[in-house]
Amino acid sequence: MAPYVIAANVTDSPLGIVTINSMAASHIIQRETGLETIWQLTVRDVNKLGIAGMIMGGHALGLRNILSLTGDHPKLGDMPESKPVFDLDSATLISFIREMVDNGKINNKEINCPPQFHIGAAANPNSDPMEAEILKIGRKVQAGVEFLQTQVVYDLDKSIEFFNELKKYNIPILLGIFPMKSYSIAKGFDEFVPGVNVPKEILSRWKLIKTEILDKKLQSEEYDKANYEFFKPFISELRKNKLISGIHCMAVHYTKFFPYLSKIINS
Repeated sequence: MAPYVIAANVTDSPLGIVTINSMAASHIIQRETGLETIWQLTVRDVNKLGIAGMIMGGHALGLRNILSLTGDHPKLGDMPESKPVFDLDSATLISFIREMVDNGKINNKEINCPPQFHIGAAANPNSDPMEAEILKIGRKVQAGVEFLQTQVVYDLDKSIEFFNELKKYNIPILLGIFPMKSYSIAKGFDEFVPGVNVPKEILSRWKLIKTEILDKKLQSEEYDKANYEFFKPFISELRKNKLISGIHCMAVHYTKFFPYLSKIINS
């Protein structure tokens, strides 16, 4: 991905499924590839004391970007018996980090070596009602967030409406997209990822590619074409109206789509 992206997100046990610690993974990626990371930090598992130590540790390891997230509940994952913490929420985590970064303090106590971070947060254009999500984002902006990354969206009209509502906050927004390498990935994403629905017309086209093109190379090329044809007008329309500042691309096992995405952005 490195030639095509500015930074890579590193998730923090998404869906409550146990993975390598996101701070450790972020550090390893930066050390091994030189690619800057966005360290996703959830409040699900650790209390305020632990989070403060993690933020100072992350800074010491060379991390400079945090995405503040509430985190999926443990009951969704592979250790449902785990006790959730939620000592903070995503907005109060932003305020907490801002105090450490801007004032060099924790609970009004001086920090010897204050951390330095850019702080981002999530936004969900698929929320219903939309008004509640706009108010939540307002809290995050008031807390001092510097950029937003959206959940995956496929509805252009709804996206335009949502982003127009966010104009009042004057904050950079990265549009969440999910190019789909195959029909099985598209179907799984639609069925198992909460809060996202892949449009039926997309699933139908992807299924048609799977069933009618048996040659794997030609099938792969057709998936590339289908993704490009869907996302090009979608992204171009939002950029033309100056509603987004960039792309948050979740290309699962599909890094070969990045040159196509670069072509869309630079066209």
